[in-house]
Amino acid sequence: MRRYAVEFIGTFFLVFTVGCAVLGRSPLAPLAIGAVLMVMVYAGGHISGGHYNPAVTLGVWIRGRIETVEAAGYWVAQLAAAVVAAFVADYVVNPRVVVQLAPSGRNLVAALIVEVLFTFALVYVVLNVATSKDHPDNSFYGLAIGFTVAAGAFAVGTISGAAFNPAVALGASIMELFAWSKIWLWLVADLAGGAAAGAAFLALNTDDRAAPAPAGHAPARN
Repeated sequence: MRRYAVEFIGTFFLVFTVGCAVLGRSPLAPLAIGAVLMVMVYAGGHISGGHYNPAVTLGVWIRGRIETVEAAGYWVAQLAAAVVAAFVADYVVNPRVVVQLAPSGRNLVAALIVEVLFTFALVYVVLNVATSKDHPDNSFYGLAIGFTVAAGAFAVGTISGAAFNPAVALGASIMELFAWSKIWLWLVADLAGGAAAGAAFLALNTDDRAAPAPAGHAPARN
């Protein structure tokens, strides 16, 4: 339960920061989001692995560092945290400015592409800096992960909303930032990107196919 609690806390603060920064129209929203992810990864990485993202958990599962039942528990904790964080952010930001994203046509295809690409980048970075045997006990993993999200948010935030995370997409839909009719876009694209990153890691690291971490050990950190 300690791991699930950490995943809940980290995901809560990630989605809460997304909500407050975007609803409040902060010009530094991408930096705030990347920073909060970084510090929460450092805070909880030694306990749960600091996923805070169902796409990351999927990639870690494909990579072989978390068992199926535990991965499902992570998903429940992450999505529950996203729901709670969305309602809290929606309440505290008042007045709030909502510009709902509902891409269609060419914009829909563009959003799918960038969500797949940057979710791939995020999960690929997580797997390489936080689970690879070549980087045991490094001190830069949180910074690398947080800056991947910040870079993606600056680069493609106006195209797709820069979720890169199904839990963030759920929270954004509750806050009316994403149209409910289009939520499938983020769910499909982000999970596809996470799965592709897990497969890419295995293909490029054939000698690093770890078994699932035993009970009592964080599944995504060496």
